[in-house]
Amino acid sequence: MPAQTTDALVVTQNGGSDMLRIQSREVAAPGPGQLLVQVAAAGVNFIDVYQREGVYPVPTPFVLGSEGAGIVLATGDGVSVAAPGDRVCWSQTRGSAAGLVLVPESDAVPVPEPVPLEQAAAVMLQGMTAHYLVNDTYPVRAGDTVLVHAGAGGVGQLLIQLAKAKDATVITTVSTRAKADKARALGADHVLNYTETDDLAAAVRELTGGEGVAAVYDGVGKSTFDASLASLRIRGTLAVFGGASGQVPPFDLQRLNSGGSLFVTRPALIHHLRTRQELLTRAGAVLDGLALGGLRVEIGGRYPLAEAARAYDDLENRRSTGKLLLVP
Repeated sequence: MPAQTTDALVVTQNGGSDMLRIQSREVAAPGPGQLLVQVAAAGVNFIDVYQREGVYPVPTPFVLGSEGAGIVLATGDGVSVAAPGDRVCWSQTRGSAAGLVLVPESDAVPVPEPVPLEQAAAVMLQGMTAHYLVNDTYPVRAGDTVLVHAGAGGVGQLLIQLAKAKDATVITTVSTRAKADKARALGADHVLNYTETDDLAAAVRELTGGEGVAAVYDGVGKSTFDASLASLRIRGTLAVFGGASGQVPPFDLQRLNSGGSLFVTRPALIHHLRTRQELLTRAGAVLDGLALGGLRVEIGGRYPLAEAARAYDDLENRRSTGKLLLVP
């Protein structure tokens, strides 16, 4: 099979969304253990922003994106997970914001027949992130009260649903009344609009009878860190899994002692996908949830590659809800 060309979203140098360009790139025939996939949709994620900015160093120029779903066009020698015509999705393949992408078979997950490809692309990274947060980082138990920041966002919406499925009480934060309505519709018990709340931690403690929450799931980072820490109960856990408002600066560890023997962690999805079986288990739980109707994912926007800068600007400036997709 000869090499093919495809349009791809390229980070020309580290910086803002103005560093993004559409370029024609050559895609080789699939080698051993590879699948050539026609991309139906690629996910827009904050990890892309961190890579574009250089927070997570990647040599430039490079094709952006790590998550997507599509149809297998061809396979290399030794591939056993899929055949041409099959539908697959993935979350850890660099260069996914393109019309064609070579996906290692170790990254590829079969998409169940009832699940549309766009939904599969929308849920892989954020869905598995929400899965490890509530099952591993702090395993939510029935009766727990947890705080989820940005409850109308992609991960936030999934965290609310997964925590409620474990019979937890969920407090969430949002920035608008429309987002508050979305969070409530997904099952959030208490919704705090941080633009109308002077002291977020005090509001959380009032809702918990002064005790605080068992865990805070915080993808916002810098602007919410202090309030998150102050919202925890004794021996509570703060999971900072993202930095939408910026990275958390160094802090005095003694604050964890004075706060009540608190725990703080900065987890990442890649460390929760260390084996093929772990990938299939997490992805299977999320995709089966979509297939069976127990999990909902909102696609908040679809953008052609040529409008990728607008997609990332909408994400970074919190002008969106749910999941944003690039559609090559």
